[in-house]
Amino acid sequence: MRINPSILNCDFSNLRGELHKIRNADWAHVDVMDNHFVPNLTMGVPIVEAIVSASQIPIDAHLMIEDPDRWAPQYAEAGAQSVTFHAEAAAAPLRLARELRAMGVRAGIGLKPATPIEPFLDILDEFDMILIMTVEPGFGGQSFIHSMMPKVRRAREAIDRHGLDVWVQVDGGVSRATIEIAAEAGADTFVAGSAVYNAEDAYAEVEHLRSMVAGHAHN
Repeated sequence: MRINPSILNCDFSNLRGELHKIRNADWAHVDVMDNHFVPNLTMGVPIVEAIVSASQIPIDAHLMIEDPDRWAPQYAEAGAQSVTFHAEAAAAPLRLARELRAMGVRAGIGLKPATPIEPFLDILDEFDMILIMTVEPGFGGQSFIHSMMPKVRRAREAIDRHGLDVWVQVDGGVSRATIEIAAEAGADTFVAGSAVYNAEDAYAEVEHLRSMVAGHAHN
C-alpha cells in the first residue's frame, strides 16, 4: 500500500524542504498540466528535473497534457521513475507504454472520471499502473467522487483474475475520510495532496494514512 503525496500545493519556493517533509512517503506525485488537456498550468520538464534532484524518494509524474506520445519520454529522461499519461490524450497508448518501459521507467495510464475502464481491461498487462481519477483533473482540493469506486473494483478484479502486477492508483480528494473506502474497493496506491500538505505535520500525516490502509493490502 503506497502513499504518494502530490506536491501540487507545496511551497515551491522551498522545494527541497517541502520534499523533505514527505521523505517517508513511497513516491512523490508530480502533477504536470499544460493548460490544454486541463484548465491549469503547472510545470514542465526543467522543474521536474529539479524535483528529481531535490527528492529523497522516487518521482511519480502524472502528465495531464496533450500529445503525451511526443512529450512523455522527456519526463522519463528527466528522471521520473514512473510516468502516467492520459488515455484520453494518447494517440497510441500501447506504443507509448512500451516506449516508456523500454526506457526503464514504470508506465501508467490515467482515466478521467467519465472514461470507462472496459476498453483497457484486456490490455492491463501493457501498463505498470492504472490511475483512476477520483476528481476531474486540473485542480487540487476537490472532493472525492465516490461513484468511481465500482471502476476501481473492476480494475482490481481484472488484475487479480489475470494474476497481474499492476498498481491501482487513486488521485483526487484522498484523505483520512476517503482513503479506506478506496482501499476497500481495490486501490493500492494513493495520491493525497491537500490532506498531506495542509496537515500540521506532513510526515506524520503520511504515516497516519499508511496505517489506515495497512490492513487492506492486496496481492
